[in-house]
Amino acid sequence: MDHYILASSKEVQPILEKIRAEIKSRIPAAVETISYNMPAFKDNKPFVYFAGFKKHIGVYPPLRDKLLQKKLKTFMNEKGNLAFQLNQEIPIQLIGDIAVALWKQSKA
Repeated sequence: MDHYILASSKEVQPILEKIRAEIKSRIPAAVETISYNMPAFKDNKPFVYFAGFKKHIGVYPPLRDKLLQKKLKTFMNEKGNLAFQLNQEIPIQLIGDIAVALWKQSKA
């Protein structure tokens, strides 16, 4: 994960580090990994992925939590994945909420 973040643009690096720290603080037992060429956290299997792009931060996979889906409607693309635009404030705590929901989803 360190290598991925360091290879990202200078603008994206601090955002990726904040996302990483938020997820680690919320799910301390989760293990950092790279999967599908993206940073991911796993607990037996990967449950959340995130990536930096030129104009946005992507968070994957789609989640089934209906309450969170309502909050995230403006960030969802056609496949249900999330894109947080870099020209707007990135909601780090909300991404932490997403990671927790995806972790619980992976346990179901």
